[in-house]
Amino acid sequence: MAADTFPKLLVEQAKKFGSKKTALREKDYGIWQSITWEEYLEKVKYFSLGLISMGFEPEDKISIIGDNKPEWVIAELAAQSAGGYGVGIYQDSILKEVAYVINHSDSKFVVAEDQEQVDKILDMEDELPNIRKIIYYDPKGMSKYKHDKLIYFPDVIELGKEYEKKHPGTFEKNVENTKPEHIAWICTTSGTTGFPKLAMLSHKNLISMAVNLGKVDPKYDKDEFVSFLPLPWVGEQMMAIASSLLFGFTVNFPESTESAQADLREIGPHIMFSPPRVWENLCASVQVKVMDATWFKRFMFNLCLPIGYKWSEYKFAKKKPPLYFKLLYLIAYLVMFKPLKDRLGFSNIRSAMTGGAALGPDTFKFFHALGISLKQIYGQTEISGISCIHPDDDINPDTMGKPIPETEVKISPDGEILSKSPAVFVGYYKQPEETAKTVIDGWLHSGDAGYLTEDGHIVVIDRLKDVMSLRDGTKFSPQFIENKLKFSPYIKEAVTVGHNRDFIVAMICIDYGIVGNWAERNKINYTTYTDLSSKPEVINLIKGEVEKVNKGLPENARIKRYVLLYKELDPDDDELTRTRKVRRHFVEEKYKEIIEAMYAGKPEIKLEAVIKFQDGKTSTIKTLMKITDVN
Repeated sequence: MAADTFPKLLVEQAKKFGSKKTALREKDYGIWQSITWEEYLEKVKYFSLGLISMGFEPEDKISIIGDNKPEWVIAELAAQSAGGYGVGIYQDSILKEVAYVINHSDSKFVVAEDQEQVDKILDMEDELPNIRKIIYYDPKGMSKYKHDKLIYFPDVIELGKEYEKKHPGTFEKNVENTKPEHIAWICTTSGTTGFPKLAMLSHKNLISMAVNLGKVDPKYDKDEFVSFLPLPWVGEQMMAIASSLLFGFTVNFPESTESAQADLREIGPHIMFSPPRVWENLCASVQVKVMDATWFKRFMFNLCLPIGYKWSEYKFAKKKPPLYFKLLYLIAYLVMFKPLKDRLGFSNIRSAMTGGAALGPDTFKFFHALGISLKQIYGQTEISGISCIHPDDDINPDTMGKPIPETEVKISPDGEILSKSPAVFVGYYKQPEETAKTVIDGWLHSGDAGYLTEDGHIVVIDRLKDVMSLRDGTKFSPQFIENKLKFSPYIKEAVTVGHNRDFIVAMICIDYGIVGNWAERNKINYTTYTDLSSKPEVINLIKGEVEKVNKGLPENARIKRYVLLYKELDPDDDELTRTRKVRRHFVEEKYKEIIEAMYAGKPEIKLEAVIKFQDGKTSTIKTLMKITDVN
């Protein structure tokens, strides 16, 4: 490839499409605003030169925090064009997390979306000694802010235009000097055991991944993609940056997180890649809407869904359904599944993928029943997001697919999944010892336990450190049980415990919106999340859901007791990562008193706990939690 870096790919696509095709589209005040490939290149060029005029040098870093907007990707590519690179920070990160990423990465510039994100930086100014400039791109509420380090995004572009008059050809020369082995982006790892590590990914890493993924899951320049998941996540970088620049498809940015579902329906994307929690939430929303529908719609849904499930079983078994069943499914599709796909925004969907964690087989099967050919992918941040995917003609809900081209996968003697490919990262920033532990002789050690099937599919059991054994030697995967629990629309999160114990117990978080809706329909009064989760009717509702899950589990690996937590697990309380993965050991330690009460056979436990709010304030609550036995 002549264009072997992201800035070179941008130049190539701008030459190819010019002003004839939309590269980026953003919804603002209810109207979709388009940016052509020519305009995209122009904005990147002048923002890059503006950074240089303010002192940005090769290998400098720029931290970016905010919602998904064109300015984010423009700033990222501008930094790369100037010989540096970006670092993504999740927009809901608390102060200590923001400070850690900025300082650990040695960032000199920060692009902060709005007043909220700017306040985070200014509140910690003394703790961020390396920061030279803070660039914001949403001016709302910023008119009275006067600070030497603050500058408006368009003003940086104007500085770039002035800089070019004095230094013509600088941008073009800088782009030509970018090399595939240069760092393109720093992605934070999930950080399930503490602060995240900063994984350095080169242009070669990310582009090779996009090329090889495209060979088994084709993308086209006429495709539409909606970018609504956090851009610091490697999965969003994989699609909104690497794949869009390589294949030339349009990236759309919703107006807000709240409007994302409606905006997605307006666009009707051809490509969607989301972690399991998005697909689980969509599945739960469908089930809730069915509960609220008229009796006739509920009857039709319950009539059609088993037909869809049977259709998916034929597909997974690679068997050809009989003619009568094809006609039956066609009727179910036209009557129920096609309109439902349209309501979800999936009318044009061709490539639907999930990754970042295991998706429960029940949820996976549900979307195939609707006619959405959802595929699992497997990978880590350290391998640019992906190493395996389901082939179109070989989809198995119990596996993570097969290796993509140029990728090798093997299992170590202790059952760990190892991978090798051109997409394996350069290393962890300022942590050579951790890099040496993770990449050995070119093989990436994933930390996941798994095995390869006879037909070459990879099966992921759980994190190697999280595979547990009961006292009698029975092995079980907490993640597998938790995924089955979360298929219930009433259960938002679950943590199972049982290592070196006699049986398995679970701590469950209800879905406040869905269970609240159920309570209202059943005339059950409640005030708060804590109050709702303690209602006897809700406890019995969840008991039924747990018993359903137990029926599909081996007898020794069934849940014997559970408790409904008084609050949702929250990243701000260090219980979840920013990508919503459970910090298992932290949670077990924090709720040790509850866990011990379940194993002691107590019927209930009195608890006094401190709840932390987003503004940093705390409140103490006292509650009585009922512990429930399950058959």
